[in-house]
Amino acid sequence: MNHTGLLCFFRSVPVLLALSILSLPPAIAHELSKQECMEGTDYIRNAALSREQGMTESAFMDVFDNDLVMLRSIPPSLRWFVQDEEDTEFLRSALNEVFRLPATPDQHARNFAEACLLRSGEWNVNGRMRI
Repeated sequence: MNHTGLLCFFRSVPVLLALSILSLPPAIAHELSKQECMEGTDYIRNAALSREQGMTESAFMDVFDNDLVMLRSIPPSLRWFVQDEEDTEFLRSALNEVFRLPATPDQHARNFAEACLLRSGEWNVNGRMRI
């Protein structure tokens, strides 16, 4: 291949890479169930109760991160909640709120339940929960 051919090849690499990425099937996020939302709500309430009993954000997040390591050794379909990265970040965000924007445990639980049910599609258009 001559110098000109080589330059044309390297200029086309980003285009080829973009086209190959676009041709991949979209990643399908895990769809949360009502049961998972209820269990997640309990987890968030318990995190807020732990905070009220003096547990620091750092200590709680250390436990959470260690739990994630253990959970990732289990096949995703058998996990309680964090079946994919979106689930993990959703739960982590709620935990951050528990410690950074303190409210009552019940308020944190309600906030999480609403967000989770909206995310799962289990919140109807009239704003009433189906559970």
